[in-house]
Amino acid sequence: MKWLSWGAEMVEAIFWISAFSILYAYFGYPAFLYFLSFFKGRPVLKERIQPYISVIIAACNEERRIRDKIENTLSLDYPTDKKEIIVASDGSTDRTNEIASEYKERGVILVAPVKRRGKEAVQWEAIQVARGEILIFSDVATTLAKDGLLQIVSNFYDPTVGCVSSEDEVLADVETSGGEGSYVQYEMFLRRLESQVNSLVGLSGSFFAVRRELCNEWSTTLPSDFTMVISSVKQGYRGVSDPLTIGFYRTVRSDKDEFQRKVRTVLRGMNALMSHPEVLNPFRYGFFSIQIFSHKLFRWLVPIFMVIAFASNLALIEKSFVYKLFLLSQLIFYMLASLGLISEKLRRNSFFKMPAFLTLANFSIAVAWIRYLRGQRAILWTPSKR
Repeated sequence: MKWLSWGAEMVEAIFWISAFSILYAYFGYPAFLYFLSFFKGRPVLKERIQPYISVIIAACNEERRIRDKIENTLSLDYPTDKKEIIVASDGSTDRTNEIASEYKERGVILVAPVKRRGKEAVQWEAIQVARGEILIFSDVATTLAKDGLLQIVSNFYDPTVGCVSSEDEVLADVETSGGEGSYVQYEMFLRRLESQVNSLVGLSGSFFAVRRELCNEWSTTLPSDFTMVISSVKQGYRGVSDPLTIGFYRTVRSDKDEFQRKVRTVLRGMNALMSHPEVLNPFRYGFFSIQIFSHKLFRWLVPIFMVIAFASNLALIEKSFVYKLFLLSQLIFYMLASLGLISEKLRRNSFFKMPAFLTLANFSIAVAWIRYLRGQRAILWTPSKR
């Protein structure tokens, strides 16, 4: 009966590999970076420089928020003669273009192609007319601090920096955050570690900056917040996160809309990575490849690991008391998640909020995998209602 013994050992190995993979994706990778930061630090050289910049605001049917966004951008500290603001309207059919045009006398440029082609496509249209040495991209829903432009630009004093990401800060009541605020804090902590050790693997799409010359390889179909890091690394630069550059935004109003946003974000990320598989080659891209594996690929594989860990745990329940405890822990986690998802009142409590958020987040990744394998690609965008 050796084959039975081998089969049991195989199931046991599968369980432990899956369990450790989940732990590595969320805890092991940050711990690894933290350890490396003591030996492999790459501090960013910052200085208050003021090159000519172009602020590109992507919009699509944003009549409700576009005026506030333009006013916020105009009020930011940066020399007027060294700054231009471009509203890139992606086939808007409401009053977005009309409102943006009202600011023409104040130097705001409107780029408004009639046909809707997607966020990156309209950003590329704006790049064609932009005159800045540094291009700064921001979403309508994101509010910038008074010194936001000065802070993000100061990172380009470092000749190794190709692109810079802001840090996200959620403006929401604890009762309605649904765990997003805590997860954003975790993600920002991880980005800081990546910046300290080597390079980011992804920018905050709501507020980031890139050297103009790196935009020559701009993709009109792939997410710019991922591809610009890849482009930077390919050309000998790195991406960094600046904890002093903050983008403020509110949570998505609808849970359904938030779920679809997560699915769309992961699906676009998968498409970008599969379009640049060469970055997974550590012999060519060194530690950056390990970061891509750890931060992107492992994170996207967590839903699969969760299913495998649960199924293999069930098969091992009679093997020892330890496996009974592991199964009980998983059942409690999913029970708390289910109750949190069902009851908004319970979701206000951290014991229910985080399990619910993580379960929903990984379910959105699973849906993204299904859509990707079916050949679906998310190119067009619909700004979330916040």
